[in-house]
Amino acid sequence: MLRGLLRSLPCGLLAVLALFPLPGQAEAFLPSRDSEVLERLPARSDPGQRELARMRAGLRQEPANLTLAAELARRYLALARKDGDPRHLGYAQSVLGPWWNMPRPPAEVQLLRATIRQSTHQFDAALRDLDELVRNDGSNAQAWLTRATVQQVTGDFDGARHSCARLQGIAPALVAQTCLAAVDNLNGAARTSYATLLAAYTAQRGSPTEVDEWVLTLLGEMAARRGDAGAARQHFGAALALAPTDAYTLGACADVLLDQGQPGQAAALLRGREKVDALLLRLAIALDRLGAPDAAAARTALRDRFRAAALRGDTVHRREEARYALHLERDAGAALRLARANWAVQKEPADVRILLEAGIAAGNNEAVADALSWIDRVGLEDAALARLRAQASATRTARLR
Repeated sequence: MLRGLLRSLPCGLLAVLALFPLPGQAEAFLPSRDSEVLERLPARSDPGQRELARMRAGLRQEPANLTLAAELARRYLALARKDGDPRHLGYAQSVLGPWWNMPRPPAEVQLLRATIRQSTHQFDAALRDLDELVRNDGSNAQAWLTRATVQQVTGDFDGARHSCARLQGIAPALVAQTCLAAVDNLNGAARTSYATLLAAYTAQRGSPTEVDEWVLTLLGEMAARRGDAGAARQHFGAALALAPTDAYTLGACADVLLDQGQPGQAAALLRGREKVDALLLRLAIALDRLGAPDAAAARTALRDRFRAAALRGDTVHRREEARYALHLERDAGAALRLARANWAVQKEPADVRILLEAGIAAGNNEAVADALSWIDRVGLEDAALARLRAQASATRTARLR
């Protein structure tokens, strides 16, 4: 329950690939030899897998068992959050099948549906579900937090701040404070929101592990935007001590290392995590910068995954594909097209950053102006964006000479 309440699978969870292939669009892959490994399945001896199997068997016997279906869907969402494997989102949707297309499903299904829709960037549909949920039950803390997440990702900071405020008195104090700090940090109050959240976290030690990991990861992101890489790495390290395989935190930490010119450390952090596309992207960038022997293989694997996603009609991963096009293929034009398409959907700091990077690389003054205008309008304070602003100014000056 808490993990869903806390994180609601935010889009900062990185690339989420399409859940279902479109019929007739992708050719079947045939292995060339019997020894070729297609997938490594979780061990049947794993207690968590045994429990999932038991729940699936129970649901086959009672497909209309709402309580069991909702609990199984929550388990799959937790796995998607932990492993970054989008198939778990498809499994979650599947077990909710009897209620999925209802205009007004039971509240717990509607909340799970909103979370899945949010995770696949169906933001308008997710908000429709969430708006109805909070209209019917203003004390639904999880719905308010998920609503705040969607509003923040889409750049509606006033709406997100309102949703966070509604958590007061119906969610743990640290959860409400963290929700508000996350919004304020992107909307003109970077320094004070970081200090306030750090003080609140220090004063409220002893929260559940999921709370601590969430807050520490957010503090790491805040510190990175302030340009304090040391503090960012310290926060991320503490978060990873609590959840060593958390894909979101691993990706955020790797980004700091890459920004600090430490691709070797980034590669060491990410090796063995290649199954998660967003982590493979960061690993491929690190290996490319190192000139490592396996850099080409990582780049090819990533390219193949993006092509497979395109065959499925997936557009959720555009931010990551734009980074791939710019930093690995050195194709500024393609990167800008992808970054613009992504920007039309979501507006997190990473989204405006790749738009600005691609605009500078492509020499597109309009894209650069759009990015800088939005940064100024919302009051986003970010050290990496400040460096890019200076680069854009220097590049423009050089071209005018």
